[in-house]
Amino acid sequence: MSTPYASAAPYYARYRPPYPAELYALLADRFALDGSQTVLDLGAGPGTIGLPLAPLVEQVYAVDPEPAMLAEGCALAEEQGRRNISWLRGDAAGIGRLCLPRIDLCVIGDAFHRMDRARVAADLDAVLAPRGGIAVVTSLAAAWPAVVDEVRARFLGPGTGTGTGTAYGAPTRRADTPADHVRDAEDQLAKSEFSRVGTTMWERSARCTVDQVIGLQFSRASSHPALLGDRKDAFASELRRALLDHDPGGTYTRTVTVAATVATRPRR
Repeated sequence: MSTPYASAAPYYARYRPPYPAELYALLADRFALDGSQTVLDLGAGPGTIGLPLAPLVEQVYAVDPEPAMLAEGCALAEEQGRRNISWLRGDAAGIGRLCLPRIDLCVIGDAFHRMDRARVAADLDAVLAPRGGIAVVTSLAAAWPAVVDEVRARFLGPGTGTGTGTAYGAPTRRADTPADHVRDAEDQLAKSEFSRVGTTMWERSARCTVDQVIGLQFSRASSHPALLGDRKDAFASELRRALLDHDPGGTYTRTVTVAATVATRPRR
């Protein structure tokens, strides 16, 4: 059964920016990816990490609780000719029920911060190969112009985008900021069997059009179309007007930092 967040799936697939090539180079180096490995993409969404990783490995298992996200990912894989991705419905609380083969690498995006992180690490200990590990990828983006939050607050109330999440496992309190997310990932993994932890960051400027800014709002758990209901078009229209009043040029630039927190078992 789909959740209300299903309405975000096409926007997530279209408007979420790709991760930098340096991320995949790092993973290839750290885990000696040579086309023979098996990867678990947990909380995969439409395969934002798993699709670009697929050419480097033998098999990717993309797992997400939302069927609409899996459908978007499957369509993208078909378009890209990626035949080595299996799209599985499931969540972080059911890793043991997925009956996966031995996994060499588990990649998790921002969904990690809505998971029961201690339990996920413990469950992954049972399925990851001795030299395998976990890579948590977090996006840290500078804020949009204030008018974006102002319009969101008028339609959805103040403080949207915070709170708790349950979609990927037991309810967990979300960290307050993306920087807190990185520290939380490091702290949680350091307490697990994968206690050899390090974080690498890359910074870049991202340029978005008005349509892209609006599409990104619809991709968010806190402002997806199902939440807006019949106010969706009015929200888009008002946000477009506010953005163009802020900058008639219609192009918005912000700094995006991607952090990869890689955790492996201590060397023995």
